[in-house]
Amino acid sequence: MHLESPKKTVSKSNEEVFKFLCDIKNFKQLMPENISKFEVLSEDTFIFALKGMPEITLKLKEKTPYSKIVLGSADGKLNFMLTADIIELTENSSEVTLHFNGEFNAMMAMMIKNPITNFIGTLSGNMSKI
Repeated sequence: MHLESPKKTVSKSNEEVFKFLCDIKNFKQLMPENISKFEVLSEDTFIFALKGMPEITLKLKEKTPYSKIVLGSADGKLNFMLTADIIELTENSSEVTLHFNGEFNAMMAMMIKNPITNFIGTLSGNMSKI
């Protein structure tokens, strides 16, 4: 399953956006309002839960300076990746697109498609808080 957020223009350089997203504690600022748990487990891993959803542990898996950050599931229950692609528009603005990729059976994909679409849409929408 592949889902993609709308492109979001951020009034920060691609370097500033990259550094913000590499510091995983900053993801708390991007989370939806209905978050029930957010805890940093290490410098590259955090766990979060939304009301009515199971806890999800994300780990920073890959960094390409100033253009790409990949977070992946770390608990083994669900196997997926959340990628942030950062494109420099000007010296003081960038464009960020989030991509969710996961392999799920048809039933699971049907159950999680809307919540995940809403989740990455909210993360993208909150990029203006950077």
